[in-house]
Amino acid sequence: MKYPNNMVKKRENNISYGNRGMDLEHLLNLSNRYYEEKNEALIFKKPTPIGIVDVHYSERGKVIDKAYFKSPSTLDYNGLYQGKYIEFEAKETKHKTSFPLHNIHPHQIEHIRRVIFHNGIVFLVVKIQNLVYLLDGQDFLDFIDSEKRQSIPYSYFLEKGYLIKEKIDPPLDYLRIVDQVYFGGNL
Repeated sequence: MKYPNNMVKKRENNISYGNRGMDLEHLLNLSNRYYEEKNEALIFKKPTPIGIVDVHYSERGKVIDKAYFKSPSTLDYNGLYQGKYIEFEAKETKHKTSFPLHNIHPHQIEHIRRVIFHNGIVFLVVKIQNLVYLLDGQDFLDFIDSEKRQSIPYSYFLEKGYLIKEKIDPPLDYLRIVDQVYFGGNL
């Protein structure tokens, strides 16, 4: 493309900027809707359990004025894929060199252990450095059980994680990674 003063700007073909600016949860929700429409999987965002204390009415309907969290939530998404229970947590970090472990709560770590014990599929989907990785639940537990660090270094995602490439449909095709990691398929 030619710009003023005959400046030429090269276009990089291997980089997709289509979904930049969309948050991770939104991309996962679109992906899950795609999987459901294609009858590949049933995976849903779990609602946060809240108790309502005070409500008022407006022309648009009920408006919650006061509420509280009833109980700690487990992980963000759960459902079924190829006859197996699947559950995962989705997190984004602005940190460039590591993922802070305080983003995952102790009850969630215990829940990951229980899902693995019962032979379910469990993992983290982490957006770091504008890239999205799937980190297997057992690899996550191995790190926190063997390391004293308060964060997972980016190098661990490069070593143990699986890059989820952004595309159009679905925006984050994480089930192709699940196929490889949990069902022995190829990428």
